[in-house]
Amino acid sequence: MPGRRAACLPPQAGTCGGSASGRGCDQARGTACQPARRGGQTAAGRWMRGRGMMRDGAGRMDEAPEAILAALDRDARRIETPCGAGRMAWRVWGPADEDAAPLVLFHGGSGSWRHWARNILPLARHRLVVCPDLPGLGESALPPPADTPAPVAAVVRAGLADILGPGRRYDLCGFSFGALLAGHVAAQAGEELRSVTLVGAGALGLRRQVTELVKVRSVAGEARLAAHRHNLASLMFADAHNIDALALAIQEANTQAARFKSRGFASSTSLKDAIARARCPVALLYGERDAIAWPELELRFQALREVQPEAWTGVIPGAGHWVAYEAAEAFNAVLLDMLRRRIGL
Repeated sequence: MPGRRAACLPPQAGTCGGSASGRGCDQARGTACQPARRGGQTAAGRWMRGRGMMRDGAGRMDEAPEAILAALDRDARRIETPCGAGRMAWRVWGPADEDAAPLVLFHGGSGSWRHWARNILPLARHRLVVCPDLPGLGESALPPPADTPAPVAAVVRAGLADILGPGRRYDLCGFSFGALLAGHVAAQAGEELRSVTLVGAGALGLRRQVTELVKVRSVAGEARLAAHRHNLASLMFADAHNIDALALAIQEANTQAARFKSRGFASSTSLKDAIARARCPVALLYGERDAIAWPELELRFQALREVQPEAWTGVIPGAGHWVAYEAAEAFNAVLLDMLRRRIGL
């Protein structure tokens, strides 16, 4: 039986009229989608409005990107857990009481918690938001040497149990490489994992588009900025007009700290094999123009349904691979709605 279509590719903005395959959508099960807005009009998201960090009429931010990220970092509780020969860094936003339902966010390859900069505070209005820097990325130490993602996922899962306490139930959402690790955590987890949502996932056994990226480590100044912009436009964004100063600042910070190489896993079946063993509800989301999946999104949904027939699937119109940033408000709404429909929270 086909999985439930939770977000769809509408013929008109803001309506729910069809799926990536062209089939109709059951609106009783689905949710209306919103397109990504051109020129970064949703750029700072609701969390920035909540802090008074509005954009002006031309779309410019009132505060420097570094100040925005620093303010978000100050709002977090930072925790460390063991990781290889060092420590793994975690950040937590939202209420600290035991009744708050945790939502754990895994960032993408060569990334950090900053990949979720436009999502953290809107989601923290409803959930306890937990973001690690995955092993070998951001502020976290390298994991022990491993030929597969499974041992890395085990390190992350152990850290999560330390933070939340044994047996505390949580929902997990992973982006790109984070989706791969989320799948392996799901394969290892017991009843403590209530649901897993995969975003922009690879490693489903399907070929992906070749994306030519520019190396940035040996360049500086304007050339480095141009290289970041090229890479974001090639891989992460559907519309280069949505690349703003905050996105460039996040890309620079992430690139400086990235040591763990994850791209080699993308063309494997590692996620498909792992997620087959998940015992919780599974969902898969893409931006409509995700560079690693377009134009064959439906093939990826089919690959997931081969091992998880009841999986929810969805497409957010007008967005690229980094859908949680480029279409932040739509992404936040869809993720929360899917969680409510699947598990009631």
